[in-house]
Amino acid sequence: MSRGLRSAAIVAAVFAVGSVDAELLRVPVKRINAAEVSSPEQVLLGAAAMLGVKPPKEGDSERAQGVQEITLNNHVNMAYYGEITVGTPGQALQVVFDTGSSDLWVPTPKANQDKTSSYEFWKSSTHIPTLQPFQISYGSGDVTGTFCKDTVGIGGIDLDNFTFAEVDSTSGLRNWGSMPFDGVLGLGFPALLKSDSLSVLEALNSSGVLDEPVFGFYLAHDLPGELILGGVDPSHIASEFTYVPVVLDAWWTVALENIQLKGLMSLTATSLAIVDSGSSLLMGPSRDVASLATMLGAYQLQGLYVVGCDTKLPDLVFQMGGKDFELTSEDYIVERVNSLCILGLQAIALEQPMWILGDVFMRKYYVKFDFGKKEMGFALAATPSDNLV
Repeated sequence: MSRGLRSAAIVAAVFAVGSVDAELLRVPVKRINAAEVSSPEQVLLGAAAMLGVKPPKEGDSERAQGVQEITLNNHVNMAYYGEITVGTPGQALQVVFDTGSSDLWVPTPKANQDKTSSYEFWKSSTHIPTLQPFQISYGSGDVTGTFCKDTVGIGGIDLDNFTFAEVDSTSGLRNWGSMPFDGVLGLGFPALLKSDSLSVLEALNSSGVLDEPVFGFYLAHDLPGELILGGVDPSHIASEFTYVPVVLDAWWTVALENIQLKGLMSLTATSLAIVDSGSSLLMGPSRDVASLATMLGAYQLQGLYVVGCDTKLPDLVFQMGGKDFELTSEDYIVERVNSLCILGLQAIALEQPMWILGDVFMRKYYVKFDFGKKEMGFALAATPSDNLV
């Protein structure tokens, strides 16, 4: 998109939203019962999927100015999503808030795979179709449709005439029909946009609604979480922030100094890490992950690494910005099945070796994404007991 066209789009977005005074806008937190999910499995979206990573297949076994608050719901600790509205009048849809992509897409009834919610564009008085095709590739296949313009509501703020994709086919997403969310809202940089228009972050920032070009993620363990647009929520932060500059402003990528199994080994071969809310696990180059798994005594079962739950496991440490970010075994064990503990660890093969720090990392650390300064801040996330008086 040319500089002139993008500038014109930003001006249009400002006038579309109108004059809004900065204020705290909060959406009440709600919790989804995990028992409602018929077939929970790893969610692979965002950076991991767009870089070509495929979900593990069943049977794969191998020994070895204001703050906008959006409610997030914890999907079996494997994905986080919240509510937006689309159209006039607003139609409520659940979307994954994904830092590894930049477009918003929602399904039409043609693509809903027996879901109860979808975008019924013919019911919206502000819907404007376009002929521009939309396609995004995930690890398990493609999602396709066309772009349109309509009103999108996020955290109590309406973005009028906003460009997003109405999707006719989600067949490339395995078991999407059983997931309790409908679409994906990207929170990555404009370089990842498939459209010729603004990202959600650009539109919100140019509207004057936000105090600062910042958003913060709190991804709680077994509890609802929170996305804050325009700032961070101090009640969810239990330490000072460590700030690290973004080195690739497409995905939220930082320099990775080393990885350690505390007291056992240190790995320095991989120098980049993407922080990605659209990925469930900790994903790294096969050589790194194999080394870690060997030291942990883990082996692969159905594509995931497992250990006996009676195994004493060391802390896993990622060093960024000169600071160690430690994950205890309680942090990186994602599920217990009888006597086996499943680790939130997966090997990936990418052209440029890098780690993807997904929700396993983001549950332990509150992440402040600053798209103005192009940096991230990491702080310990508060636990419920931290807020008890």
